[in-house]
Amino acid sequence: MYMFKMINWKKEELVLSVDFPKDFQENKSYKAIIICHGLIGSKVGVDRLFVKTGQRLTKENYIVFRFDYSGCGESSGIYGNYSMPELIEQTKVMMDYASSFPYVEELILLGHSLGGATALLTANTDKRITKLIQWAAVSDPYKELVQIFGEDYVQTLIHVPTIDFNGYYFSSYYFEQMKNFYPLEEAAVFSGDVLLIHGTADDDISYEGLEKYKKSYLKRAHGNVETDTIYNANHTFSNGKHYQQLIDKTCEWLQKVNMNY
Repeated sequence: MYMFKMINWKKEELVLSVDFPKDFQENKSYKAIIICHGLIGSKVGVDRLFVKTGQRLTKENYIVFRFDYSGCGESSGIYGNYSMPELIEQTKVMMDYASSFPYVEELILLGHSLGGATALLTANTDKRITKLIQWAAVSDPYKELVQIFGEDYVQTLIHVPTIDFNGYYFSSYYFEQMKNFYPLEEAAVFSGDVLLIHGTADDDISYEGLEKYKKSYLKRAHGNVETDTIYNANHTFSNGKHYQQLIDKTCEWLQKVNMNY
């Protein structure tokens, strides 16, 4: 069962899909997973990554919230006019919406790429999140985004109001704000359980970030961290075998951490 909804945020409308288990019953309690997509992504995901994820997780009896950040997918707005503070705000709007349902007993954030960093940064501002999943997560937003765009190209924002990246327009505000966020430092603060997964053939965000995150998480007095590296997987785990490893490991981890509570 699916439900599509538009949520108001500032002057924008954020579009989301809520995926329910097949045997969903309103008088039962469910854990909800909110998926945070990455740079100019969508609730569908490259090669339907998040659609497939929603289908699998609902079979595991989770409710899945997939949404488009402003300016992405079907949501209104210009993505590059906002930055990390607004990505966190929008994620919390989705958390509030998911929490409004009486049958949702727990919220879990799952973030991919830049969404992996966004999920962590959001979790550290909201005690409702005690479990976090990061797939191919960005560990240094400003540095890694500049590498993707090209440093010389980003520097042209000194002379022009926006730059075009795959048809999306980005302002200097987007990049300047990213300088203020350090997920690796935030990782040492988050007190919940974490799953990190990255592919070794990721040409967009280096899988070395996984080890950096792990090192930061291990500094904590509370919370466990588990990692998995998928050999030859690209940034979006597009190969069928690689996706299967990704989702199987994720479901195994969820089952294990839920048994500990």
